Amino acid sequence: MKATTPTLLYIDDDAGLARLVDRGLTRAGFKVVHAASGEQGLARLAQGGIDVVALDQYMPGLDGLETLERIMAIADAPPVVFVTAAQDSAIAVTALKAGAADYLVKDTQGDFIPLLQVAIDGALRQAELQRARDEAEAEVHASRDRYAALAAEREVLLREVNHRVGNSLQIIASLLHLQANSTTQEDVKAALTNAMGRVAAVAQVHRRLYTSHDLKSVLLNQYLEALLEDLRRSAEGNRMSRLTLKAEPIEIDPDRAVAIGIIVNELVMNAVKYAYPDGAGPIHVELKPEGEDLVVAIADDGVGLNAKADPRSTGMGQRIVSAMAAKLDASAERDPAHNGTRIVLRFRRAPAAAAKATNAAAS
Repeated sequence: MKATTPTLLYIDDDAGLARLVDRGLTRAGFKVVHAASGEQGLARLAQGGIDVVALDQYMPGLDGLETLERIMAIADAPPVVFVTAAQDSAIAVTALKAGAADYLVKDTQGDFIPLLQVAIDGALRQAELQRARDEAEAEVHASRDRYAALAAEREVLLREVNHRVGNSLQIIASLLHLQANSTTQEDVKAALTNAMGRVAAVAQVHRRLYTSHDLKSVLLNQYLEALLEDLRRSAEGNRMSRLTLKAEPIEIDPDRAVAIGIIVNELVMNAVKYAYPDGAGPIHVELKPEGEDLVVAIADDGVGLNAKADPRSTGMGQRIVSAMAAKLDASAERDPAHNGTRIVLRFRRAPAAAAKATNAAAS
């Protein structure tokens, strides 16, 4: 109940019954207010302080159904128990459809008053439950709104972080590029160019995340295209005019995208250095799905396995490729059927942990 002593508004033009209701329900713990017509009842409701209404049907002026309609139009209207002397089920159905909490038939001696008390108690409990449900729903909606606002704020912050990290890495790559161009020592130039490519590979992921609608994934084909464009503009760019990409649209998580980008950077730079001793030649990068796996292949039509090891090579690139392949849980193999060198990298589309979690959920 809303209050310790709930207030009942009894709307009925029968003054004798009103006194019986007042006497009976006051003893039951109610405060009873009487209105002799629908108009008076609506006026009393407008003053506030009414917890429940008992409403007669047959009255001069507004009848019960008309009064009920106007009560239901009031914001936060109290529950209404419809009371009439008529044994007319049509009126009962109409009243309940119009919003009455309950319906009962009265008599002239007041024998219905105990039933009225039961109906009023039930209407008050029902109203209290409805208020609780409404408050709970309002809190749920408010919580969802707060969560949505926090999620939106988090996304903005993550985009800003990716933007700043990407810019910072790009500055580092540019500084390495300037340093590479200013040196006359070929081994230093090569080391700086390699470092620039590795930094640019990471920077490209952050730039992709900054402009992406989804901060949890990167379109790998677009990322590789941007990465290869960076390589074309690098210190070795004059030897990469025939660097091509064939890739299908595939989404992947940022961490794995970084590993793939670094591997592609290393293998492309390796092909630039060693595949064509007498000049430039074609270098092909391919990305495609095969079942639940992804396949990345880097191929050239150069000297292949017959080439002698370059004495300037430190083996750093190979160690980096091995480390990134281990991070992807990938296999990296040479294609023996290819004329030249073709390295094929095969790995699962989803990380092993995520795949296990998905399988467990499905089972």
